[in-house]
Amino acid sequence: MNALTIDMAIQAIILIGVLITAYLTIRFRDLLAAALMSAAMSLLLSLEFYMLHAPDVAIAEAAVGAGVVTAIVVYGIAKTERWEVEP
Repeated sequence: MNALTIDMAIQAIILIGVLITAYLTIRFRDLLAAALMSAAMSLLLSLEFYMLHAPDVAIAEAAVGAGVVTAIVVYGIAKTERWEVEP
């Protein structure tokens, strides 16, 4: 296997992980778990940006997406209810 094939396989695995974490973010009723899945998705996206040779975008995504946004959402969950109510 050449390096290009291995790189494409790693990117495919990362993108499958992004899809799985996005699905879990939507499906979880526990809002804290959904926020953590969103942070995991953001970290996987930053890894994908790094693999696409965009390290500046990867750093911004990791800092803002996984760091600041997750902290704000967790703070909001702490001030409200943790569990989503059924309609």
